[in-house]
Amino acid sequence: MDVLTDNFSTFGKGFLGTVELTVYASILALVLGFIMASFRVAPVGSFRAFGTAWVTVLRNTPLTLLFFAVLLGLPRFGLVLPFKVFAVLALGCYTSAFICEALRSGINTVPKGQGEAARSLGMTFGQTLSMVVLPQAFRSVIPPVGSTLIALAKNSAIAGAFSVTELLGTYKTLSELGYNIIWTFVWIAVGYLIITLAISAVFNVLEKRWGVAR
Repeated sequence: MDVLTDNFSTFGKGFLGTVELTVYASILALVLGFIMASFRVAPVGSFRAFGTAWVTVLRNTPLTLLFFAVLLGLPRFGLVLPFKVFAVLALGCYTSAFICEALRSGINTVPKGQGEAARSLGMTFGQTLSMVVLPQAFRSVIPPVGSTLIALAKNSAIAGAFSVTELLGTYKTLSELGYNIIWTFVWIAVGYLIITLAISAVFNVLEKRWGVAR
């Protein structure tokens, strides 16, 4: 218990850092995932190709390698930002590929006849997608999207290796101060458990309210 009480501020900074990374990267992942899912089902071939390439590349690239590419590669092109912003970009873009596929699977559960009926009424592709298809698809993708965001929270630990303040990185400081490494990791695990249980609770509420009855 001394590890926690003596270093509560250190754990607190790491915990808040992980929460910030998770929240900002989740927002970016959801926005990009929605856009790419729209591209993947779009009637325009170039959009479909771009969406497919985005998902294929990011899903098959190790997250650590993507961190290196973003944090070390983008500054070479003159884009210099705080490391936390780069970490959010890496996490958000990587997770967006999985969000995209979850949304696309939900879109595929909506009967094609509904889209055709909407178009026969003169609705555009964007109107059909946003007003007819996505509201129904959303109900079926709540669990997989929740699981993906929980994975994002745990993946944020990689950011600590790139000088970003987050929960797992606190072990380095405490280890140098001579604290028991086992208890340090126990409290770090408790912190991640709190975050993932909070995300799970939010999506459980959403699923009970809007999810598809099974």
